[in-house]
Amino acid sequence: MPVSAARGTRDLLPAAMHRRMAVIGIIREVFARYGFEPLETPAIERIETLMGKYGEEGDQLIFRILERGEGGKEGKADMALRYDLTVPLARVMAMNQNLALPFKRYQVQPVYRADRPQRGRYREFYQCDADIVGSRSRVADAECLAVANEALTRLAFEDVTIHLNHRQLLAALVAAAGAADRETDVLVAVDKLDKIGREGVTEELRRRAIPEASIQRLWDLLAASTDLDTTAQLVGAAAAGPASELREVMEHAEALGATRVRFDATLARGLSYYTGPVYEAKLGDRSIGTVAAGGRYDGLIGMFSGRDVPAVGISIGLERILVVLEERSTLATPPTRTRALVTLFAPDLVPASLALAARLRARGVDVETWLGEPGGLGKQFKYAAGKGIPFAVVIGPDEAQAGVVSLKDLTTGTQIQVSAADLAARLG
Repeated sequence: MPVSAARGTRDLLPAAMHRRMAVIGIIREVFARYGFEPLETPAIERIETLMGKYGEEGDQLIFRILERGEGGKEGKADMALRYDLTVPLARVMAMNQNLALPFKRYQVQPVYRADRPQRGRYREFYQCDADIVGSRSRVADAECLAVANEALTRLAFEDVTIHLNHRQLLAALVAAAGAADRETDVLVAVDKLDKIGREGVTEELRRRAIPEASIQRLWDLLAASTDLDTTAQLVGAAAAGPASELREVMEHAEALGATRVRFDATLARGLSYYTGPVYEAKLGDRSIGTVAAGGRYDGLIGMFSGRDVPAVGISIGLERILVVLEERSTLATPPTRTRALVTLFAPDLVPASLALAARLRARGVDVETWLGEPGGLGKQFKYAAGKGIPFAVVIGPDEAQAGVVSLKDLTTGTQIQVSAADLAARLG
């Protein structure tokens, strides 16, 4: 039987894991620097927790889990794999109403979508989220932009632009186009603009039975909306509040160092739970799509708790970032953390080699011990070099008698003798 991973998933071998862990480490460090605390939630949620939160198209991408017993035989589902990390956070907040607000959490875990796999898009993938629950301050929105900006800068993305819009401003544009009663349909279609272009969006709007006059008026309004002030003038009084909020967010974001934020009237963010500012970080290479996204969702937690709890967040797309970093070769990570292979020279010297390995580990040095038969140093050196381990340590009879070890650089082939006491510093 042919062996393969499930479509849209992949195995992550050590070299890939070292790159992934390096990127996650940088992102976590940035999150923590802004005061976000770690949180994890189960991969499985009750299906009613997820359904109805992502819009019609999002709900179709939820991986459902059949009931046990008769219900499963009938095709009924009572559980599902989480679609994102935001809705589970809303559930957590509803279940833990004693948490002090504002509550700032970050979460780095896999999510699952029954989507069509493509470049940088998988059915199982990691999200790196940071959210602020319990604050209506525009500083909270600006912090999300600053977090994304700093993380992407630390990862050497110099060609990033963070696009910013407001769902209420979009609603006003849709109303001005004469399609207020079809707002959700219009926004779902416009959200695909980067993927399918204007013609594709137009066909999508027609498929959703949006009148031709409204479609043309919408394109006219979006074309004229070259900046926030112009958009506000086009829409009129309905734009005053959202436009003022966006100006405040951009001012705070710039003060926090996020200088690459730009207003974008076409930015829609298709998820139905957004209520205020929305944003997406995009690279100059538009083929890779969005590498970070988020927005304000003041009504989502209330769906679970019955309380009015504001919230805002940002999600950094780990998988797409890794694809670009690999293509650009801008993330140099060693193939292994192991600094040295402690070789086994002969059976009677095995205890000395094992004791040396233990001392090195106690000093914080990552080392591996040869697990084959003692002797045959050439074979041991070849094994270590093949794994990318930079050094090999040898304790032979001469070294044991002199109280030293031989340290071989497997890259240059040079070998020196050092005292066991100095070895950890040399390898560190």
